[in-house]
Amino acid sequence: MHHFKADELNQKQQYKFISGSVIPRPIAWVTSLNEEAGIVNAAPYSFFSAASNQLPLLTVAILRSGNTIKDTTRNILDQKEAVVHIVNVDLTKEMNETSAPLAPDESEIDRTNLSLIDSRSVKVPGIKDARIRFETTLHQHVEVPDESGKIVTDLLLLKVTDFYFAEEVFDVEKEYILPEALNPTARLSGNQYATMGKLFSYERPTE
Repeated sequence: MHHFKADELNQKQQYKFISGSVIPRPIAWVTSLNEEAGIVNAAPYSFFSAASNQLPLLTVAILRSGNTIKDTTRNILDQKEAVVHIVNVDLTKEMNETSAPLAPDESEIDRTNLSLIDSRSVKVPGIKDARIRFETTLHQHVEVPDESGKIVTDLLLLKVTDFYFAEEVFDVEKEYILPEALNPTARLSGNQYATMGKLFSYERPTE
């Protein structure tokens, strides 16, 4: 096997190795509110997961650009709210448009044909076109430093207040989310994405 010591790699190599190996990754498509400018920011983040089965917690790790926090982080720290959407294949192109590096007072939504919809528990609007969305409030903010103490990542733990599932992706009787109907987009490395592919199951051992 090829072997590399982490402390002998540069940041680009470290990022390439992690983003190319930890795959496929779900994409958190996050809307947040810049209340001062009166605009909704939207941006995708693929260092994203769930955090607990005791609380409805999502984790989104947002890498800083140099010493500067991203607009999404700033808005969430200011408003303590966000809406997280799951990206399905049909919305991948629109999602990619919202990754453009715009100024804080410009809305990425304006680059798309997406529609916003009012939320029930938070001020931040959601993206109406997404098949799944979560209204969330900020549960915890963790500043992640490098070895020198410089903050490189903002880890946000977001508590879900409201769940929304499109009819076609939700089995009402069993309360299951239907993955094939959701058809989520997965993030790989570079400019690559993936679809879900073939499903298979194993029963967990009971003893």
